[in-house]
Amino acid sequence: MATPTVTKAGTDVDILSGLRRKSDIGGVLFRWLLLGSLLFTLVVLVVLLGQVLIDGWPILGSRLGDFLSTGLGSKPETSGIVQGLRGTFYLCLITAVVAFPLGIASAIYLEEYATRGKFATFIDLNIRNLAGVPSVVYGILGLTIFVKGPGIGAITGGSTPFAAGLTLACLVLPVVIITSAEAIRGVPTQLREAGVGVGATKWQVIKDHVLPYAAPGILTGTLLSVARAAGEAAPLILIGSVTGFMSGHPAWWDVGQVRESFTAMPIVITAWARQPQEGFKVDNAAAAIVILILFVLLLNSAAVVLRNRFEKRREG
Repeated sequence: MATPTVTKAGTDVDILSGLRRKSDIGGVLFRWLLLGSLLFTLVVLVVLLGQVLIDGWPILGSRLGDFLSTGLGSKPETSGIVQGLRGTFYLCLITAVVAFPLGIASAIYLEEYATRGKFATFIDLNIRNLAGVPSVVYGILGLTIFVKGPGIGAITGGSTPFAAGLTLACLVLPVVIITSAEAIRGVPTQLREAGVGVGATKWQVIKDHVLPYAAPGILTGTLLSVARAAGEAAPLILIGSVTGFMSGHPAWWDVGQVRESFTAMPIVITAWARQPQEGFKVDNAAAAIVILILFVLLLNSAAVVLRNRFEKRREG
């Protein structure tokens, strides 16, 4: 009886099948590891949010309207967050007005006009490094330039929402530039070539084709950066935000308050969490955290809605 032989081709197939099985096992294990990490993160997040809701429910369920419309006070049962909400609103507004045009314009220059070379690479590297600088460093920068800086301090009024908004704009500016540049870089080259082919100038191609196509990514990155600025506390503490009682309740549309003393939601939460009274550091602080989370979720939802709308317009 002849002994069966294995051809070289058959041997190669067996070896490849064994390698594929080994790689598949590693891939399955890695996938389950990623899924486990995701589930663990979600569980931790749900537990934290649930605990905050439980702690803040006595305030949210009994005096939500009064809590939102009343100013800071010395008693937890009568204190509110209207001054913190107003300060956070103006900080986000100033941050957006300053950071969005500068960041998007910088991204357009770097991606569409700047010559690829050592200088552009150096600028891009430093922008990415600035995106990872701790926020407290930007607080020191804001204190030195926008609060105590000669000339600029007189314009901003010192420790005011104007100075704090400029500081937060510097904080999120690298993120706005990076996200906008990535969105512009993702525009197909054929789109630019088609615009040039029909006789459009470079600016017309950018204005009518590149920016509308990149708008979903740009809007998402910019609004998420404002959401990050809304939760920053360290720069505001260094700028000189009020951490105690504040008098006065100016109207929301009174823009003169951008050059007056201010507080913000992160500062209110931090100050209440350090109070010895349980009503402040548990109930009020937790309720304020829930309101701030809802504010950030509102900004994130706006980013999603705008992105989807621009994507539908682009596809249509």
